[in-house]
Amino acid sequence: MRDTYAVARVLWDYTKTEGWLPARRSPAQDLLLLARLIRRGAVRAIRDAEGICAFIAREDSRIQALYVHSRARRRGLGRQLLRDAKSASPELALWAYQASNAARGFYAAEGFAPAAWGDGRGNDEDLPEVLMLWRRPHAATYRPEDAA
Repeated sequence: MRDTYAVARVLWDYTKTEGWLPARRSPAQDLLLLARLIRRGAVRAIRDAEGICAFIAREDSRIQALYVHSRARRRGLGRQLLRDAKSASPELALWAYQASNAARGFYAAEGFAPAAWGDGRGNDEDLPEVLMLWRRPHAATYRPEDAA
């Protein structure tokens, strides 16, 4: 259960430092949701000297959350978590808030493309969102007849 609090602190740090994201769930609701994800093995976290500083929650091809604590940003931790997810799945999907230009830019730089737009009715915060998809590029197959 201690890890649940540590993961939640990363989420709460993001909500606090971004300022625009409303906290529509109570801390108890966040903890319950994160505990379920952790119990199902859906959460992978990275630790630094101060504890958990980044995490991804992924079930199959759906990324449900990817957050990096403000003290650990710009160290490549989000990219590392995302690349691990890419290596485990041929395609990934996630919803990003339309207002989060930084997140959308990060995912676009990692090869995600917008696929659909939502008005917020599908998320807890009632904020407009964008569905972003990534598919592993198919490796080119070498055929000797192509070399001629």
